[in-house]
Amino acid sequence: MDSRTASTLSIGVLGGLAVALTAEVITVPIWVVFLAWASFFFVGGGTAGWIRSVSSNLVGVVIASASLYAAYLMGGSLLVTAIAVGVGSAVMVQASWVPLLSTTPAVVVGFASTVSTVAGTGNDITVTTISHPGLVAAVACVLGASFGLLSEYLATVMTKKTAGERVSQTETAPTEGSPA
Repeated sequence: MDSRTASTLSIGVLGGLAVALTAEVITVPIWVVFLAWASFFFVGGGTAGWIRSVSSNLVGVVIASASLYAAYLMGGSLLVTAIAVGVGSAVMVQASWVPLLSTTPAVVVGFASTVSTVAGTGNDITVTTISHPGLVAAVACVLGASFGLLSEYLATVMTKKTAGERVSQTETAPTEGSPA
């Protein structure tokens, strides 16, 4: 099977599974799972991509949580929140000096996932339960990167050729040019 078809099948089936899983078992926002899944592929995929994506996403979650908490401590007005988010955004870019975090968009995914989880769930950053937006976003980011790794693996398995297929293709490959 060609790699695009394999990826289509793998991501399609696992995408549906992710929706069902996040609706019934691990109740985290599906949009965060899909963003983190994309982040996994954006940073290069594979085991190294999983590590880079999760690390970057989680740093973004921490920076967003700290920014929103700082805004809360300073009264939570629109101006204060805008300043806190601006400072957090600057910190995200500075994080790229760390080689593992050098893909700033992956850090932004974690930041945006946290802020959107606050907005989407209605839970404030000060919640001290398992529903804390930072915790929810962090779990969703790990889940998304894991779905990315699994979808990549399944697509690779579906595109692997057996030894017989490789020999068969070599024997029937057309010869380029004309014989002299």
